[in-house]
Amino acid sequence: MLKEFKEFAVKGNVLDLAIGVVIGGAFGNIVSPLVNDIIMPIVGGLIGNLDFSNFFISLDGNKYATLKQAQEAGAATLNYGLFLNTAIEFLIISFSIFIVIKQINKLKREEKPAPATSKKCDYCFTEIPIEATRCPHCTSKLDSVDS
Repeated sequence: MLKEFKEFAVKGNVLDLAIGVVIGGAFGNIVSPLVNDIIMPIVGGLIGNLDFSNFFISLDGNKYATLKQAQEAGAATLNYGLFLNTAIEFLIISFSIFIVIKQINKLKREEKPAPATSKKCDYCFTEIPIEATRCPHCTSKLDSVDS
């Protein structure tokens, strides 16, 4: 069982996935402050100095000025402003990963097909070596080497 686990763990896909998870986590740690501290305050300022993190619904029926006050009072809340922040963060991460993958795919070398080693006879359509000047099947003389 240990041998099977070792074979599974060292497969390329498992290692690629592990590396992707670590890089994704680190990338998320960079994007979260970008969204919460830079983008959302700008968006909030553009639409009237709104702080999305304080958009919530108190489920106990009382009104609270901020989410912090509601939490200190022990009220259950629906924090849809935090959800908006997280949704925007997700969109930014998704778009950024899309751009990175697009650039990686652009940088990958295109594999050139292997040069042809055979061709078809123009008369009987049998597969023959590319250097042949006469078909071994129908004995027809071939006009050119690259036909």
